[in-house]
Amino acid sequence: MRASKWQQHMTFQRPFVQKGAVWVHACSMGEVASVAPLIDKLLSVGKPVHLTVVTRTGYAHAERLFKNNISKSWLPWDLPLLMARFVKHLQPSLLLLNETEFWPGMLKACKKQNVPVVGVNTRISDRSFPKYYKTRKLWQHWLSPVSLFLAQSAVDAERLEAMGVAKQKIKTVGNLKFAVQTPDVDATQVRQLIDPTGKRPILIIASTHDDEEVQILDALSAWKQKQTDLLTVIVPRHPERFGAVAQLLDERGYSYTRYADERTGYEDVVLIDAMGVLVSLYTIADVVFVGGSLVNIGGHNPLEPAVCGRGVITGKYIQNFRAVFDDMQHQGAAIIVQDKQELEEVISRLLSKPDELNELHAQASLFMQNQQHILDNMWHEIIPYLKLDNT
Repeated sequence: MRASKWQQHMTFQRPFVQKGAVWVHACSMGEVASVAPLIDKLLSVGKPVHLTVVTRTGYAHAERLFKNNISKSWLPWDLPLLMARFVKHLQPSLLLLNETEFWPGMLKACKKQNVPVVGVNTRISDRSFPKYYKTRKLWQHWLSPVSLFLAQSAVDAERLEAMGVAKQKIKTVGNLKFAVQTPDVDATQVRQLIDPTGKRPILIIASTHDDEEVQILDALSAWKQKQTDLLTVIVPRHPERFGAVAQLLDERGYSYTRYADERTGYEDVVLIDAMGVLVSLYTIADVVFVGGSLVNIGGHNPLEPAVCGRGVITGKYIQNFRAVFDDMQHQGAAIIVQDKQELEEVISRLLSKPDELNELHAQASLFMQNQQHILDNMWHEIIPYLKLDNT
């Protein structure tokens, strides 16, 4: 039976789930990607997994990553009757709650049905913390069913405690996004698809939002002066914006092709109007800019390019990944620019100074090598809740 989003939100349609599965909840595409290594670990020890998501992009990404290896569904609306019905149907052995997916109805239903809950990769963002703190008495009560929070950073741990979570329920283990794996793709084939010449320097403009492409295109002529054969690859964050970005390229007079089009090798821009492609593109990038950061979105994951050995450039709006970007910048694996003028200058400099660009990439590789312990640390804390036969 094909999954119906609204019917599953209302629990009219309930997924087939293996009894005793570990229930993992991740909101959207980025969160699904971050918990993928943990899901793989659960499957490797024979634990069935059921994944719930909120967004269509999250569901589609789960389909791409896991196919039929796990069951999956949309999360019901957080109403007491619906959540109680869903948890009773699911009968999970454990709920792993990713990041800040704090749903009071879900947690209450788990408590009533004796389902242990562990918060994984928990973070409390700069933007959300003041609201949580003002209503901390409510959150102290709503979060009480959670047995353990595995916080991304010391700051997140402090914020959880300020919200009323008992200190002994919080452990700082690091950001699960560090456990991201190098994409299993043939970089030569990816290069041939994007650049048939196999020779052009490639600038990846990743996860852009409204108004960012305008700022990028304002600088593109300057970058092409530094590298006349530069190929710029633009990857809008949301599919509903593909048409608007194509129109912008038409208005600016840049030659471009869409992802599925054939390329001559002389286009200025390739517009990626497909989902699930970005990570593979990092394997062929010469320069990477991560969007959602020139405008006040909060930034996007810099670790996906870093695991491919690519340092990143980003704007100043990085509150969603502040600790990660700060650590990467400190090690020389990321460059944070304040505005589009500085972005133009930085990319121009890197295009003309290959030694500096190579050092940025080398530091990104080293940075990721130093973070490989995080999945092991998280797994060590989760094992007691899994009730494995050999533990």
